Amino acid sequence: MNIKILGSGCKNCKTLESNAREAAEQLGLIATFEKVEDFKTIASYGVLKTPGLVVDEKLVASGKVLNVDEIKSKLK
Repeated sequence: MNIKILGSGCKNCKTLESNAREAAEQLGLIATFEKVEDFKTIASYGVLKTPGLVVDEKLVASGKVLNVDEIKSKLK
């Protein structure tokens, strides 16, 4: 599983990444994590407001910081 965090590296982006790592760990998933900070690439996913969460190249959330349980439901 490939998980991308889209954003400039702000506090919200870092929190989303931390929550995503925790969610994957709790589910026992093997996942690679990638930070995407290039705005052109971020826009290519259709994200207008960061942070964004992409799972296996599918945008699953943007514009808010999901908590661990919300992310777990997206990863199942």
